[in-house]
Amino acid sequence: MAILLGVDTGGTYTDAVLMRDEDAVIASAKALTTRQDLAIGVREAVKAVLAQSFVSPADIALASLSTTLATNALVEGQGARVALIYIGFSERDLAAQGLAEALAGDPVLVTAGGHSHSGAEVAPLDASVIADWAAAQDVSAFAIAAQFGTRNPAHEVAAREAVRAATGRPVTCSHELSAKLGGPKRALTAVLNARLIGLTHRLIGRAEGALRELGIDAPLMVVRGDGALMSAAQAQERPIETILSGPAASIVGARWLTGADQALVSDIGGTTTDIAVLRNGQPVIDPDGARVGPHRTMVEAVAMRTHGLGGDSEVGLASGGLTGGVTLGPRRVLPVALVAQDAPEVVQKALDEQMNRPVPGEYDARFVRRVEGQDAVGLPERAEALLNRITVLPQTLGTVVQSRLEAQALRLLVSRGLVQVAGPTPTDALHVLGRFTHWDATASEKALALLARNRAGSGERYAQTPQEMAEQIVDALTRATGTALLEAAFAEDGMEDPTTLAQHPLMARGLRHTPGLVHLTADLSVPVVGLGASAQTTYPAVGQYLNAEMLLPDHGDVANAIGAVTGRIRMLREGLVTSPSEGLFRAHLPDAPQDFRDADAAMAMLEASLSAAATEDAEAAGAASVHVQVWREVKRAEIEARDMFVEARIVVEATGRPRIAAHDPETVL
Repeated sequence: MAILLGVDTGGTYTDAVLMRDEDAVIASAKALTTRQDLAIGVREAVKAVLAQSFVSPADIALASLSTTLATNALVEGQGARVALIYIGFSERDLAAQGLAEALAGDPVLVTAGGHSHSGAEVAPLDASVIADWAAAQDVSAFAIAAQFGTRNPAHEVAAREAVRAATGRPVTCSHELSAKLGGPKRALTAVLNARLIGLTHRLIGRAEGALRELGIDAPLMVVRGDGALMSAAQAQERPIETILSGPAASIVGARWLTGADQALVSDIGGTTTDIAVLRNGQPVIDPDGARVGPHRTMVEAVAMRTHGLGGDSEVGLASGGLTGGVTLGPRRVLPVALVAQDAPEVVQKALDEQMNRPVPGEYDARFVRRVEGQDAVGLPERAEALLNRITVLPQTLGTVVQSRLEAQALRLLVSRGLVQVAGPTPTDALHVLGRFTHWDATASEKALALLARNRAGSGERYAQTPQEMAEQIVDALTRATGTALLEAAFAEDGMEDPTTLAQHPLMARGLRHTPGLVHLTADLSVPVVGLGASAQTTYPAVGQYLNAEMLLPDHGDVANAIGAVTGRIRMLREGLVTSPSEGLFRAHLPDAPQDFRDADAAMAMLEASLSAAATEDAEAAGAASVHVQVWREVKRAEIEARDMFVEARIVVEATGRPRIAAHDPETVL
């Protein structure tokens, strides 16, 4: 019997789960995510799940981590300074695929070299020029992309060796991340990977350190964006592959928890709702590569639609029209219930004072607090002055922000992770309705009472009671979640403009079965798996709204952590056999092209080479035993009544379960 530990660091919570041989959940626990040092939240969640289960740390045979670090870093524009070596391209190619924006002024060397479509050298590479230039750069890592580097990686490899010898710094080659054509997009992916290396090294190193401090001496795996597992060492070299790691883990967890083959999976977190599709028991993969923020990469990842809807979405009041209404997000704020739990005297006193005022204030029920341990270098003068007035204890927002210009400065401080804003959220509404009881429900009730006494264009209050206000907020969340699920369903069906279709009045009539001369009905033909801490309380209403079957599994609030530990190692390698001239067949091997006079011999050599490389990757990732599958796609054409070979694409997949530590737990569970 093996004890397995899964950990997920989300935007609000860090989850930990212990499982027995992937067969049963032993225990689960949560801790608040500590953005200033994610390892603190990891340590606290793991300590809690160990205490709950009475499992000895020494008995844990495998640990696995899913994390939003890479995704968040790219969205927020974080990461270290890097340099790009761009071989065989022109300066104007830097404008393609958002490459110049991703570099954001970081140094670039555009130099001669590269290969043709067939893998033949176009121009020689001067490695000494590259080495001299690299040695003069003050950067944390290098990215290298050569023209047609996937058809012949020789120049990327030579440049990598020159840079390593000259600098000793990490180097990312574009051909190591993708076998697809499209040089600027591969270069973009390599740049983003290089930028993330330092961040990921620190997180994984700190997470491993936290586990070792607790006495856990087990192999550490990390979830990739496609839901498969990789070793911690591989994740530190290729952190770009962990973008969308958290959402991918939730899809794997949903499959394990429900056994569903065809379903929409909707994971509501604190900041976002992530929606994906299960087809034939596997997550649907984005064919265009993972998109994170403004960047479309070549990383294989789950096709995910992310909406700014979550338990911590900021609740606002629509000012237009006579009746008004509730708005949600997209900004994330801390629930009032949470900050009141942390500092009850400060928050309760402020809420009472605001309720005793005869006129509602612009910043009622909103607070701000400073985040300790964050780097505040390079702030504009106004933002720095504002930051100096903000304390670690919560303060009312109205006493800190004195002007519109300071409100803009506050947004900058929030985006830099230096301060946090708190205000009414759907989580507060659930506290008021008694459906969520983790924190201070009294503070939530006061916050929604303050919100409710505002007046719409008609002069009427938005609500007469906090409970009525809470119902409006939850109803708004239900409708927004239902619309998001419809968008995902229409997109999966290949419909044009799925957003417009999901919001169309005819769709609303069909869902409500509104009587009329035209009879319309609408529902979802597949179930929805609802995941997340608030899924059990919010998703039944979503199911009614969509006339859909809802699957709300036990332990759905820690599905990400379950997915982190139940995934499989999966390594893909692919390559081409081309025919540059009649009777010549070129196998584009991982190291260099090789020519053959027979197409079958070329394909056999490529298949053997890819199989060996994929098996080596899987074993390096920690696979105990490896299963290899091979797919061939041969393209032929009839030319002048002759059947001619065009090219063959070979894909090799190596899969296996992670190797576990040789423990023999004696604990009776």
